[in-house]
Amino acid sequence: MSKLYYQKRIIDLQAQIKREQEDAKRDREYYDRCIKSCSSATGKASYRKSKADKAAYHKARIERLRVDVAQARLCKAREKD
Repeated sequence: MSKLYYQKRIIDLQAQIKREQEDAKRDREYYDRCIKSCSSATGKASYRKSKADKAAYHKARIERLRVDVAQARLCKAREKD
């Protein structure tokens, strides 16, 4: 692989991180609206659990992407010109 490949991969991974952060924000806002509009306590509890699960999913995905970026940077540094 070349340095150019790894540079492109880093840029792509950073864009994925940005999209995942936007998705997390959108999901948070969605669940906030659902919780606010729900009238039953069990419904609200269900939405809160779903919100927490989705937040954990996004957090884990972002962390995996950050690890991939770090690995790509290490590989890029090892490459010769």
